[in-house]
Amino acid sequence: MSAGVARVGRPPATTGDALEAVAMRLFVTQGFDTTTVEDIAAAAGIGRRTFFRYFASKNDLVWGRFAEGLTEFREHLDGTPADLPTATALREAIVAFNALPPDQVPVHRQRMSLILTVSSLQAHSTLMYAEWRGIVAEFVATRVGGNPDDPLPRLAGHLMLGAAVAAYEQWLADPAVELTDVLDLAVARAGRFLDEP
Repeated sequence: MSAGVARVGRPPATTGDALEAVAMRLFVTQGFDTTTVEDIAAAAGIGRRTFFRYFASKNDLVWGRFAEGLTEFREHLDGTPADLPTATALREAIVAFNALPPDQVPVHRQRMSLILTVSSLQAHSTLMYAEWRGIVAEFVATRVGGNPDDPLPRLAGHLMLGAAVAAYEQWLADPAVELTDVLDLAVARAGRFLDEP
């Protein structure tokens, strides 16, 4: 085939990132609830079955590589020096978990706007948040010598998540704000109780 002749038909393959970018554009223009998996697949030039090789559902697509991020989050906390205060360790890990290259910020802003505002995503989001809170609770439990279901570790998970969500809401409301700055401040304030005697 000569260089000047365009190939006809769909591309031979796609990526999860490319599929996510297509979906986000559709969510912005058509709305999350009215955009179907078939719409996303068609816009990406793939079949419906191919979509499900990348994502289990439309909801999972919105969360992107969250599962991979959770693994890194746990590894970050597991690698924390034992003499680093618990609140400091959590703050550093949470900020690192949410740090993004500049070119990914616009898509992440769209993603978080959907997660925090679309009611049909809330049940799925609750499950994802529970996994994140569980990692925080496990870490705190190892520090205090208890169980992740004990009151203090459980409280830490909820408190850190609340601080992170509040920071995200501020970031979405004010594009001039740096996400890592507001996260650092919110989590630092929320974590003060962990290092109290």
